Amino acid sequence: MVYPLLFFQFYFGSYPNNEYYIRTDRRVKGNTKMKPSTRMMITLLVMSMSSAGMIYAQTTKENGEITDTTKYTIENCINKFSIDKIEKTKAGYQYWFADPALADGKTLKMSVVAPHSATHPPHIHVEDEFFFILEGKAELYLKGRWTPAEPYTSFYCPPHVEHGIRNAGDTELKYLVIKQYDTLNPVRVEFSKKQGSAK
Repeated sequence: MVYPLLFFQFYFGSYPNNEYYIRTDRRVKGNTKMKPSTRMMITLLVMSMSSAGMIYAQTTKENGEITDTTKYTIENCINKFSIDKIEKTKAGYQYWFADPALADGKTLKMSVVAPHSATHPPHIHVEDEFFFILEGKAELYLKGRWTPAEPYTSFYCPPHVEHGIRNAGDTELKYLVIKQYDTLNPVRVEFSKKQGSAK
């Protein structure tokens, strides 16, 4: 917000009588009106400082690592479901809308599970995650308890806590999984290898 304010202050004038005064220890009057050429130079300087700030913003710190956000484009930031890119599981399939290699391990995945089945039994891992039911009838497990769930239900699974999800209905169960994979997680490591070999 500072740069735009400076821009308007110097270029359009913000002092009484539209005068451009130079601030020192006190407001000096007389022939201290700023020349148009000086005003333009200061304006260009402020704009260049603003541009530098925008370039700096293209790198952000994430878990102590510098992330170059210039790698993101409209093409790789939008992912439309494609049946050709699904991954088969023992109970159905999954589709990565955002895989671990895209955004520092942050992921968005859709799982589709056959009736009365589960992709895997209740389990524990170091990362926390969210589930969001899209279609079907689910049963959710946390700390030894099962509870039914229907579409538009979210389920938070804390780290190091046993959790699970299964299809309790007669039709397919579809749900989203939102999770950030640790740097050393085998799934993230594998995706990073694939990304490196594709370059």
